[in-house]
Amino acid sequence: MKIHLKRALELAFIPIAAAIVFVEDVLLHYLGVAMAALAKWPPVARLERWLAGLPPWAALLAFVAPSTLVLPVKLAAVWFALQGRFGLATASVVAGKMLATALVARLYQILRPTLVTMPWFLTSETWLFAWRDKLYGFVRALPAWQRMKAMLQRVKVWLAELVGGLRVR
Repeated sequence: MKIHLKRALELAFIPIAAAIVFVEDVLLHYLGVAMAALAKWPPVARLERWLAGLPPWAALLAFVAPSTLVLPVKLAAVWFALQGRFGLATASVVAGKMLATALVARLYQILRPTLVTMPWFLTSETWLFAWRDKLYGFVRALPAWQRMKAMLQRVKVWLAELVGGLRVR
């Protein structure tokens, strides 16, 4: 019985874990690039310098604040769903999550030097990233992940050849 339960849990867990790893690898990379480009705009650069100078308790509040910014987006999604506009509800949740993820990732980069001065934050961060790295190692070692990665590499090569061939003409 335990073996069947373990196998069923693995079948349910592995696709979810793989999706999380994939989204973090791809989405966070491109969101980070976009946020870094936005940070070059002088008003945003000034705001980031100000945030970097905050004391630890204020930096923690600034880091947690984007979670409250997503609340109106979630309420809008509920309203759209109640109106029967499920596509808009889904789009608003996805857009809100992407925006919040991009903002929190950028804030983390800016505020991390201040946040790690709090011992409890450093301990929590160390534990969380160690756990995440174990999970990612597990997912990346899966044969299905390896096949998907190889397939994506072949698609990239094919697209590069296709684009290269179009440029020659």
